[in-house]
Order: sequence, then C-alpha cells, then structure tokens
Amino acid sequence: MVPVMVAKGITLVGGSESFNFELASGEIVGLVGLDGHGQETFLRTLCGLSKPLTGRVMVCSDTGRHEIPNFKTAFAHGIVYLPRDRKSEGIFPSLSILDNFRVLTLQRSSRLGFVRRRPALDAFERHRERLSIVLPGPAALITSLSGGNQQKVLLARLLESQPRVMLLNDPTRGVDYPTRLALYAALEELSTQSAVSIVVLSTENEEIVSHCHRAIVFREGAPIVELDRDTLTTDTVLAGMFGMTGQGEAS
Repeated sequence: MVPVMVAKGITLVGGSESFNFELASGEIVGLVGLDGHGQETFLRTLCGLSKPLTGRVMVCSDTGRHEIPNFKTAFAHGIVYLPRDRKSEGIFPSLSILDNFRVLTLQRSSRLGFVRRRPALDAFERHRERLSIVLPGPAALITSLSGGNQQKVLLARLLESQPRVMLLNDPTRGVDYPTRLALYAALEELSTQSAVSIVVLSTENEEIVSHCHRAIVFREGAPIVELDRDTLTTDTVLAGMFGMTGQGEAS
C-alpha cells in the first residue's frame, strides 16, 4: 500500500536507535507511552513543530515525496495538528465560536478582500450537526462553551480544512464520555469514508485499543513495540510501556 506519510531515520533523543514510520491512506495509528517518553515529540515532529536529532519526515503525493521542514509546509500539504492544551494552543479566547472555527479557512469565505459570513455559517452548521456541538449561538465567545464543545469546534476547524492527515494530541483530554464517543465516531467515519489518515496520541489506553488499526508504544524516546489489530490489547500496551515481555520479564 502506498503511504501518505513517511519518516526515515528518526532519532528523538541522544543514545537511542533511529526508527522509520509509514502511514497509509485511511489508517488510524495510536501513539502511547508513559508521559515524556517521546510519543508527543514524535507527533509534533510529523507536522514540523519539533525537530528530530536525525532523520526527516516526508508527505507523499502524485508528484513525489516532499519533505516537511516546518508546520507551514505541513499545512500546505494537508497535514493538520490538534494540540493537547486547547486553552493555550488551540482556542482564541477573545474570539467568537464562528471566528475560532473559520480561522484556518478565511480565504474560502473571502471575496475581493471582504470576509463573507454566510459561507462560514453554512459550513459551521454542517459540522455542528455532525459533531452534535451544543452552543448558545455562533456569535458567542468560544469560552462560553464547555470543554467538550470547545474541543468539537477545534475538530470542526480541522475538518473544514479538508485534511489528508490529522495529528491529534490527546483529543479527549478533559472531555466527558459522550463527547469522546462522538469524537472517535467522527474520526472513524473520516478514515473509512474519506480515506483521511489519522495519528492519535492518547493517555487513555482503552481508546487506542478500541479505535486504532495499530499502535506504537514509546519508551525512553523511541518505539519499543508495534501492535497490530491481532495483538493490540490493554495488556500488551501496558507491557510495552513498562518494558516487559509477554512472560513478564524486563526487555
């Protein structure tokens, strides 16, 4: 299968072995590990927000492979990133819900230098229904929403950009269970119906086991084990995180 993204010779911390990574079209890959063991750095590396010690990341298209040196280039090639801390990195607290939604796609609703409100409203309404966003109105401040609905607005913003690859940093952090189900249902629909590729980091191992096609467990700055659908369980994830073999011995 032709990959949509390739990482070659990646080293995240000194003294660790380099590794490679490929992401297929429509694939959902989970990244897990104890906090600070490299999975977040790798996720940010995939979109040019962090620089690896060695190696490079490339996005694949009909015209060949294109290196991703920074986030601007990543976005131009259809790669989007959802940050872990929505309050400091995701939302614009002084802006309305609608403005937070359309900040990445203002050019689509602009004509002759003027921003047209109606196209953005129509697009937001489609996503509001799809994600079951509860809000007082699109003109209200984004901070008037619950944490879960803020997260849905951020996800809607990414979806409206029509991405090829979505990189999600702990997307269900601080949201309630129904919102988690709605978010993952939307991701699975994107994967199967639109062939969007997704890499998701989660601190909830059960989410990775339930919704990912495969998972990569990080330990001490590098992948320690890769698990496919046949081997992906909560027990195998925990075993990898703590450096244990199937027999319970340290690897």
